[in-house]
Amino acid sequence: MIRKLLGRLVPALLAAVTLLCAAVPAAAAGEKPALSLTEEEQAYLERSGPLKVGFVQDRIPVSFSDGSGQLAGISRYIFDRLADLSGLQFEYVPLPAGDVTYDYLLGEGFDLVTSVEYNQENKKARGILISEPYLTSRKVVVARNDLEFSYSANLKVAISTGSQTIRKVLGSAYPNFELADYSSITDCFDAVRSGQADMMIQNQYVAEYWFSKPAYEELKVIPVLGMDDQLCFSAVVPFDPETGLPQAGDGQILIDILDKAIAQLTEDEVGTYTIQAIMENQYSLTLGDFLYRYRYPAIALGASALVILILALLLLRQRVLSAEERANAKVKGEFLSTMSHEIRTPLNGLVGLNYLMSQRLDDPDRLAGYLRQSTTTAKYLLGLVNDILDMSRIQDDRIDISHAPMDLKLLTDTVVSVVRGSMAEKGLTFDTDISLPWPCVEGDELRVQQVLLNLLDNARKFTPAGGKVTLHVAQTEMPSGAILTRAEVSDTGRGMSEEFQKKVFHSFARELDTVSKGNQGTGLGLPISLNLARLMGGDLSFTSRKGEGSDFVFTFPAQRAVMPADSGDAGQPAGKDGRQVLVAEDNELNGEILMDLLTDEGYRAVWAKNGREALDAFSSSPMGTYKVILMDLLMPEMDGFQAAAAIRALDRPDAGTVRIVACTANSSDEDREKAASCGMDGFLAKPIDIDILIQTLSAL
Repeated sequence: MIRKLLGRLVPALLAAVTLLCAAVPAAAAGEKPALSLTEEEQAYLERSGPLKVGFVQDRIPVSFSDGSGQLAGISRYIFDRLADLSGLQFEYVPLPAGDVTYDYLLGEGFDLVTSVEYNQENKKARGILISEPYLTSRKVVVARNDLEFSYSANLKVAISTGSQTIRKVLGSAYPNFELADYSSITDCFDAVRSGQADMMIQNQYVAEYWFSKPAYEELKVIPVLGMDDQLCFSAVVPFDPETGLPQAGDGQILIDILDKAIAQLTEDEVGTYTIQAIMENQYSLTLGDFLYRYRYPAIALGASALVILILALLLLRQRVLSAEERANAKVKGEFLSTMSHEIRTPLNGLVGLNYLMSQRLDDPDRLAGYLRQSTTTAKYLLGLVNDILDMSRIQDDRIDISHAPMDLKLLTDTVVSVVRGSMAEKGLTFDTDISLPWPCVEGDELRVQQVLLNLLDNARKFTPAGGKVTLHVAQTEMPSGAILTRAEVSDTGRGMSEEFQKKVFHSFARELDTVSKGNQGTGLGLPISLNLARLMGGDLSFTSRKGEGSDFVFTFPAQRAVMPADSGDAGQPAGKDGRQVLVAEDNELNGEILMDLLTDEGYRAVWAKNGREALDAFSSSPMGTYKVILMDLLMPEMDGFQAAAAIRALDRPDAGTVRIVACTANSSDEDREKAASCGMDGFLAKPIDIDILIQTLSAL
């Protein structure tokens, strides 16, 4: 209501304000006011200097601090006029926020405090000397639009710190009101707006200023009857500790002079100052206010922009996915094409060799040659399948590197003995230089051996007859205390071109001129070796020069270890003492092959065609009949896992000592872990390498 009234009055008053603002100060400027002062008051004026006046900073447009810390607003216009009328000099100093104690004012040397609310209680207060009001306005109630205001209602009132007069008045007149203190006027507005408080009471000019803030436009104003806001000066003077009254002296003289000057102010002057201050100090919208006022269009615009952004991202993602899918499809196509070639070529050789063997049954020498070729081709196929499985596990992050004690001296001796024959067969010189001051370390013996065999086999393949391959192994102690093992494989072979060196670790990468010369390989050995080296915390690097040879360096760190002591019966043959081996195998061909192999090696074997038969055969046999069980994993009626667990659970001493070795085409790490958890002692992957099978049986 007040806002609408001011909105109608302001345009009409603009002209009058302009004239009054120019005329009133001009009339007063340079003239000594003709106040009727006593000799005592005149003497005070002559000896007094600038008076330190404390003012409240947050009562816009009544009393507030401008950008330079000076007093501004309605009060400043009035005080400047009072200085002209009285001859007093004012120095304006802002008061700190919150309650200001009387002791603070005395200690800081203030002479006057402004914007003190005029009432008889203040007039009688200890240490308080107040002037007559210099500005009178209305107090209004600010409340939410949905509030039904009533003086008898139990309402929560927000009070800004420092408005203690309002607190006293409300506390005595309306005891049903709950009063809540807030640190500033804006905090009071926010409390009412959010529902923390029902209403607040404030000077009408201050309320009108803050109603220009969009967030507070939803609040309403309710006039308060009989509660005018009369602002006056308070003199800061010491008080008599015996009487509790202000000490007589300059403070009272100052108040008397101010009262005489205030009496000279006309209503027109005060009205002019009020309108001028209001017009000059309009609320300025901030970015937050702008966004709040236009929040609904902004939300709609933001939602639209968000939808557009999401659609754009989805479209971009679809394009990226399409590109990735095309790339993946290309990679898969190249992989399948390469795999088809790699598998079909040796399979074609096997089919041809089988046909030739069937046609040469009466020629033992030719048959022996065909069998050697067939064995070599079959081993190549087995290596290809193993390499593909390794790459698949690496890419799916399904390879776990073990950290068990291993003897590097024994490992390297084994590797050397395995490759020495093939090196000599090709006419290569094979030299070794192995220095292992810390041979016992923790690591994955199988994977270390796999990398070394890969590197040595590559060196053999790509070094022509008459060349040389060297294995150099050395160890150094790292600052952390770990042992760094460095294995270097050098050859004097064909080397690699600079172009091929860029993709040597790519899957199925092979240099064309070497392939054409019959150096058959899958192109997976080096990528697998690099990944295994990095999984072990090491690396695989190389140098190579076309026509001069290559040099591969495999490094891996490991902690020192102590090899476990050998058991008393380790190394004794399992079946050649006349006892039997139990073979659990559901495939007829595999079963027959195993039975013949074991018989040829001097073992007595019994064949069970599923897990149930294996369990029955063992449980019904005399104590100690079987020392080893070769257990297939996937069988009907009862699989190998169940059969092994059931055998271990039998109530007979040899159920815990019989050695159970898994023989399966399922060679994943999960299968190995599950086999071990069911009580199996070893693991052989199909197709079974006969030499490894015999070594395994001999070691059990």
